[in-house]
Amino acid sequence: MLNVAVKAARAAGAIINRAALDVESVRVSAKQTNDFVTEIDQAAEAAIIETLLTAYPGHGILAEESGSEHGAKDSEFVWIIDPLDGTTNFIHGFPVYCVSIALAVRGKVEQAVVYDPTRNDLFCATKGRGAYMNDRRIRVAKRSQLKDCLISTGFPYRPGDKLKTYLNMLGEVMTQCAGVRRPGAAALDLAYTAAGFNDGFFESNLKPWDVAAGSLLVTEAGGLVGNYTGEADFMNQGECIAANPRIYAQLVTTLGKYSKFAGAGDKASVRQVLLEDEALARTADDSSSDEVTAAPKTLLKGRKSKAAGAANTASAGDPSEF
Repeated sequence: MLNVAVKAARAAGAIINRAALDVESVRVSAKQTNDFVTEIDQAAEAAIIETLLTAYPGHGILAEESGSEHGAKDSEFVWIIDPLDGTTNFIHGFPVYCVSIALAVRGKVEQAVVYDPTRNDLFCATKGRGAYMNDRRIRVAKRSQLKDCLISTGFPYRPGDKLKTYLNMLGEVMTQCAGVRRPGAAALDLAYTAAGFNDGFFESNLKPWDVAAGSLLVTEAGGLVGNYTGEADFMNQGECIAANPRIYAQLVTTLGKYSKFAGAGDKASVRQVLLEDEALARTADDSSSDEVTAAPKTLLKGRKSKAAGAANTASAGDPSEF
């Protein structure tokens, strides 16, 4: 099954790479504000589905663009597909995007492929058999202190995303770690976490096709994946933390209070911080308004003084004229 998934991922990657040679000609449409789909997403998804269903016609499909439209509706075997994770990067020519394919059996991910067509990097995992990058076994990073770690994330970009809450989360993590990166493709972020290129990852508002393949890569590489409170059943919850066990625990400690599943006390403390931030922002805005209002008056007063000085000089006359 893994070999078929690899074949499908490479077929999609070939389509993406050809289109990347002339990305300006690719037709783009918006699913919603800042959420794009291209004809390449759709062509790559079609190629993946055709490859998978040719080999396994009785399997189900859950794909980003076509949902459950294709494949069997009641199968225990479901392929979870993101044909082009990082579409916004792709349409801008920013070479960070990938193909993500996972196979869930009775709801548990058992096969995973993440393929980066720009670098020809292939990440694969089979449950219980380890994770690999280009046929080389990979493991999560070994750092044990968050202060030494490089953490990747994704920023909110859709209407309705809780930007202020996220900025507070980001601020906490930034002050506790060595650096934060936002590459823009969650599946590739998870693959990089599995390979030890970064030490951990967190992001909100993710869908199953964003995280299914990457999550198996991380766990097979010795890491942990879960929601912000550390629960392993995260796939449909829109919250994801991934890291080695020690860093995972530290990220949960930092981010747990921001989870939709946090306790009432934690949620109240987060609301209080947000209210305080809003109050500070209003105070800053008011101060800025006062300064802007005062500035013209000060400027006018200065101009009047200069004008008066000039008039006095003129009335006194120039001594050379006498």
